[in-house]
Amino acid sequence: MYRNHLKGLGLVIQDKGRPGYLEQGLSRSGVADRVAIAEANALLGQKGNLAALEICGGGGRFKAEGKIRIALTGAPMEAFLDGQYLAWNSSHILPNGSILTIGAVKEGVFGYLSVGGGFETPTQLGSRSSHLNVNLGPHILAGDVLPIGTDGGTETGIKLPYDDRFKGGKVRIVSSVQTELFSKKELKRFSKTTFKRSNRGNRMGFVLDFDGKGFATKDQLSILSDIIIPGDIQMTGDGKSYVLLPECQTTGGYPRIGTVIPADLPKIAQTAAGSEIRFEFVTLEEAINIEKSVMTELSNLRKKITGVYRDPSTMNDLLSYQLVGGVISAMNEMEDL
Repeated sequence: MYRNHLKGLGLVIQDKGRPGYLEQGLSRSGVADRVAIAEANALLGQKGNLAALEICGGGGRFKAEGKIRIALTGAPMEAFLDGQYLAWNSSHILPNGSILTIGAVKEGVFGYLSVGGGFETPTQLGSRSSHLNVNLGPHILAGDVLPIGTDGGTETGIKLPYDDRFKGGKVRIVSSVQTELFSKKELKRFSKTTFKRSNRGNRMGFVLDFDGKGFATKDQLSILSDIIIPGDIQMTGDGKSYVLLPECQTTGGYPRIGTVIPADLPKIAQTAAGSEIRFEFVTLEEAINIEKSVMTELSNLRKKITGVYRDPSTMNDLLSYQLVGGVISAMNEMEDL
């Protein structure tokens, strides 16, 4: 597959990232929305740490070199195959030579184009993920050829239901290292404040806009730098609030009022500019139980799959689909009566 037209804010290859390099100053990076990748694997009937194309804002045009199975997940975007509309959160066949066009995002931030077999760009430090801030991995440009691994599957034309992680809303957090440095009054005000995602942001993180004065601790100028992770909510000296994302720095000295739980990281990453966010503290035990529930749900996504309806009269790729799933004998059926 190759990309033959540039469009949108950014396209990068992402897998689950590079764990284990924090002490060397390298954050994990990887996909911003792990749910979208789990959905893609379910739709394509595959497992493992396969790399996908993460799309921020809008995609462009892609030409299939060979017959390719794809899944479109994450923030919904307009998609067309040779001019014909394709359903999002679904799997499809790209016939050889066909053109896939992905337009602007409808809601959310990050969309994902996954392929059967995964994208096989070179690995660096054990991952194919792009980490733009340290110049690791490719930043996809017009004309680039994207190599694809061996696809052992055949199933397409199926879909998964949408959830509500693209509109902001309630985000659950746990106490951080510096939470106790904030007064009870400040913590209560924080929990009651409605924030909006600013348009200032990238894969490192984004600014939270809100009305009123900033949130401060008593001795925040004396806080020593220590390890920070995606999901941390920092309060800078000028009162600004920041939520950190997969490419955040590895250490920092700003006070952190809390940390988004792993289960809600996809929601916070997919919150579009201008969308409202409210934070709710949960206990560590509650966060662990929520995570267990989410992992179970993601492992059972195949149970939620249904068929995608497309008008056969407008499908130029009709013969690419498996139209009959099995054969029965009428005589055998009659013998059983």
